[in-house]
Amino acid sequence: MSTYLGMPTLPVYGKGNLNAVDSFPTAARRELGNAQLRANLEHATHTIRDKRLRVVGELPDWEDLRSAGSAVKESVMARLPELLEEFEKNFTARGGIIHWARDADEANGIVRDLIRAEGVDEVVKVKSMATQEIGLNEYLEEQGIAAFETDLAELIVQLDHDKPSHILVPAIHKNRSQVRDIFLREMPGVDPDLTNEPAKLAEAARSHLRRKFLSSKVAISGANFAIAESGTLAVVESEGNGRMCLTLPETLITVMGVEKLLPAWSDLEVFMQLLPRSSTGERMNPYTSLWTGVTEGDGPQNVHLVLVDNGRSAALADEMGRSALHCIRCSACMNVCPVYERTGGHAYGSTYPGPIGAILSPLMTGIKSEENSSLPYASSLCGACYDACPVKINIPEILVHLRSVDVESKRGKKLPTQMDVLMKGASWAFSRGRNLGLLEKGLPLGRLAAGRKRKITKLPGIAAGWTQSRDIPAPPAQSFRDWWAKEHEDNRPAAAPAQGEKTA
Repeated sequence: MSTYLGMPTLPVYGKGNLNAVDSFPTAARRELGNAQLRANLEHATHTIRDKRLRVVGELPDWEDLRSAGSAVKESVMARLPELLEEFEKNFTARGGIIHWARDADEANGIVRDLIRAEGVDEVVKVKSMATQEIGLNEYLEEQGIAAFETDLAELIVQLDHDKPSHILVPAIHKNRSQVRDIFLREMPGVDPDLTNEPAKLAEAARSHLRRKFLSSKVAISGANFAIAESGTLAVVESEGNGRMCLTLPETLITVMGVEKLLPAWSDLEVFMQLLPRSSTGERMNPYTSLWTGVTEGDGPQNVHLVLVDNGRSAALADEMGRSALHCIRCSACMNVCPVYERTGGHAYGSTYPGPIGAILSPLMTGIKSEENSSLPYASSLCGACYDACPVKINIPEILVHLRSVDVESKRGKKLPTQMDVLMKGASWAFSRGRNLGLLEKGLPLGRLAAGRKRKITKLPGIAAGWTQSRDIPAPPAQSFRDWWAKEHEDNRPAAAPAQGEKTA
């Protein structure tokens, strides 16, 4: 007789802003029509990329640091249940309260109840990928609670009723003039003569946010790292807004994915060298905030942590793909990706864009999620993302793995798929030279289909994906094999005369 323990049956897939509305090819085609977007992206990604290369080049042990970071993360994934229990014990021993959330719905409900318990309808927020992933802002708005982003780029995106398009620089797709127009249109009390000078824009945002910092009783944050041995949380940021959110309000609610753990304080040393160099191209992070539970009379007195799964267990169960959970959200892979540079983050449809999003989102939602199944194909497999990743996530290898999973997921039907038929035909053609020779007899038909322009611009069925973005030249009048046979037949030496036979 078996006893049900209430444990969920794996995999439990993620919800929220992880599922794309459109497939990547459809969304990318739409975004490619935005010339201003492409110009903004090219300038921003090249600037960050160049800064990163300079500061990384200063470290003789950079590759050793990458290897160390990878090893720590691999250890965390192997010991995740044990480390989560250790962290919970130490965090609660110091006055913190932990809440466990299976998915986005549970996490959002927990945060809502904690806010309502404080009797407020406004909160301030530190930039957080986890809260974007679960769609917290949208959910709180439906519940009559206003969440104000305090990161400058997040504020810009929020005021424009837009979505982030980059992990590190959410408003990377907007230039200074666009930001000025957004502030003039959406920010209360802004100077009508506001210019697009960065200092003036920052001053306007600072004045707007300072009032929120001083009046808010509740703040919501994410976390970059969590130290299991001490129950400590860490947030790294560049503007100081996070420090205000983490110290001024009475109640602090942190939302964090379960994979953000580090075993010990000594491990943080590695990541505090890897993260700033890989993300912003800085030698050290301007603001690093660390807190361990509650300190009487200092900072928030009600400290909560919502630990979210939301598909991470499903990713962890994938032996080939689980290293995607090593990601420290530095965005280095995005800044070197030729596909992202042209399409931007919105084409990926998920909170996590670029190369890491192309593997992380399908792993967390399942490859059978129709729109997300196109993400593993959003890559040229050039490998630049793997070279740039500070924790050595082999993104190209995982992309190929997920493509295989996608193809296999479409099998098992009564009728073979188009891909099955094509592969079976290719197997037959290349099994014997005679079979290939028979196919080559059809070359004149290909030339006929190419027409006068000598280009095949449209193929049927699954092959149409190829001709959507490129033409196929007309096939040659003669195959290489036919040319070879004819050339060698004409140049074959004459047979030697028989013994005693006269020659001319």
